[in-house]
Amino acid sequence: MAPSGSKLVVYAALAGNLAIAVTKLAAAFYTGSGAMFTEAVHSFVDTGNQGLLLYGMRRAARPADDSHNFGHGLELYFWSFVVALLIFTLGGAYAVYEGVEKLRHPEDMTAPWVNVGVIVLSGVFEGLSFRTARREMRARFARESLWTAVTRSKDPSTFAIILEDGAALIGLGLALLGVVASGFFGWPHGDGAASVAIGLLLIATAGVLFRETRSLLTGESASPRVIEQARAILSADPRVVGIERMRSLQLGPGAVLLAVSLDLAPGLTGDGLRRATADLRAAIRHGLPGVAHLYFQLPVREHEDPRARSSPPVKKS
Repeated sequence: MAPSGSKLVVYAALAGNLAIAVTKLAAAFYTGSGAMFTEAVHSFVDTGNQGLLLYGMRRAARPADDSHNFGHGLELYFWSFVVALLIFTLGGAYAVYEGVEKLRHPEDMTAPWVNVGVIVLSGVFEGLSFRTARREMRARFARESLWTAVTRSKDPSTFAIILEDGAALIGLGLALLGVVASGFFGWPHGDGAASVAIGLLLIATAGVLFRETRSLLTGESASPRVIEQARAILSADPRVVGIERMRSLQLGPGAVLLAVSLDLAPGLTGDGLRRATADLRAAIRHGLPGVAHLYFQLPVREHEDPRARSSPPVKKS
């Protein structure tokens, strides 16, 4: 299940984008600005995207069942991929098309000060939304740069908002340049050029989101930090002789499947073996609550009864 802080980030972005989208659209119709109309479309697409993220979070929170034994956490990754698709098509591709049309048929802009005021107001709302998402990301990756945090995060409900709001802030800067060039310096092509630039920016943003969500959808492992912590917890137990292999699968923003091949002390059999594996599971549960499913594989030594050292996979409660 996605952390509650992620929902706050999405709700803040949705409320801000909806208000901004309506304001931009009104300004675009009043002034005839193509760049402002492109920005309005961008904000409406972002609003729909946040709705899809909330829908994905709700579906991902459903418990495991017979058809999804490890839960539905991957649903959020699917809907995040759909968000990337919408940014690319409805946002980026449409903005480029609109910009090219404005370049081919430039028009004079009416009341450019209206667009400037809307852009400034939009920048305030987008900045507040971006700050909320950034604060949530910093809480999880305090020692990482923002870009590193985005590439390492397993929660698209947060990093998608950061990418969207970051692109929106840059897009507003481009729109402002287009409005100034067209409305104040008499270069009507500036409005269309700004729309094309905004479209290319959105396509690039969608590309980053495509890459991150595709990796999560196709079986990305847990973060190196989780693997290192799990290895440290297991190695701290004196009954663990060695850890041969550790494999993981990210099942959702807050759920990891971990399979460990480890070797325990030779004298452990029967009750001692069961007690050791139970203690190790309890240690992982306490130290890494995000590990939702834990499996141990123990090697069978020569002259030992295989049943004596078997440790069947047990799902963590």
